[in-house]
Amino acid sequence: MPTHIRAALGAALLVPLLLAGCADNATSTTTVDAKHVSAKIPAKVDPDTTLTIGAPDTQVALKLSGQIDKLPFKVKWANISGGPQCSEAFRAHSLDVCSAAEIPSIHAHWTGLDTKLVAAKYRKEPLKHPVYELGIAPGADIDTLKDLRGKKIAYSPGQAQGALVLRILAKAGLAKDDVELVELPSTGDVYPSALGNGQVDAAPLGGVNIKRYPAKYGKDGAKTIQHGLRDDPGHLWVPTESVENPQKAAAIREFVKAWARAAEWADQHPDEWIAGYYVKDQGLTRADGEYLVKGVGHPDIPADWTDAIARQQKTVDLLAKETGKETFDAEVLFDRRYESVAADAVKSGAGEGT
Repeated sequence: MPTHIRAALGAALLVPLLLAGCADNATSTTTVDAKHVSAKIPAKVDPDTTLTIGAPDTQVALKLSGQIDKLPFKVKWANISGGPQCSEAFRAHSLDVCSAAEIPSIHAHWTGLDTKLVAAKYRKEPLKHPVYELGIAPGADIDTLKDLRGKKIAYSPGQAQGALVLRILAKAGLAKDDVELVELPSTGDVYPSALGNGQVDAAPLGGVNIKRYPAKYGKDGAKTIQHGLRDDPGHLWVPTESVENPQKAAAIREFVKAWARAAEWADQHPDEWIAGYYVKDQGLTRADGEYLVKGVGHPDIPADWTDAIARQQKTVDLLAKETGKETFDAEVLFDRRYESVAADAVKSGAGEGT
């Protein structure tokens, strides 16, 4: 197993234990002082300001587009992303920016970790370009979502896949007690392997696993089915202490701009992106890269977060109901000083670079 997958698996197994311990003593309220996050961000960033950033795909896109050396601040790149690893780094005060979906920020709130979302990206035509499909084990006799009743489903609390499972159950008119949730880390090939060996009957699969799983186990009856739900949120996520620091807040604004332009560059230069990221950086085949680019579709970076916050609120309310947590106003998760930054950057300089 590659080193980066082993590391991710270890983190995914460790962090839920750490968070569980924190949750016992944490309240469900944030500790941010509103006057700090509402303060005007400085117009210019001090070039000596340093951010530690965990957004590996953006790092590659900035290199490929020729923009990485144009960042007006210093960067320490961390080869981590996603909820468990980033939460751990935030708690250790060793990370300023992370790439993650919407669920980690919700669970951070419930465990007393004070964070903000500073950028939002979605997919155009999200139902045609889902992030996940539901993998079905050979012999599980599942053709529709309602067939999940009584089945074993892989579940990763605190991550996007876990929330998606709860949303799928709600869509099917099922409760958690109507199925057996099997807690497993959603890293590497853990879910495809669990499906293939009959450990679970269904599991949300993402990325190249959507293609590889039926190719490997299809002869035995394995397949995937569509869940028909929007599952496309992607964010830049930061600890609140970083945006309370005026110079870091300014540097984060400049990184949000670069992040948005990098996403647009990758969308507009698919051949270079496939070769430089999927093949060279991730070690996938060109065919896998082409499959992933097609599956992602095109980015949608909104200048207004009203709809995004409303969707986040529905997720908060569902998770609160299913986990026994207190619901809260989802808007506290967003730092709206950054609301239009990414979209404005795309308008003013989409596709910059070579």
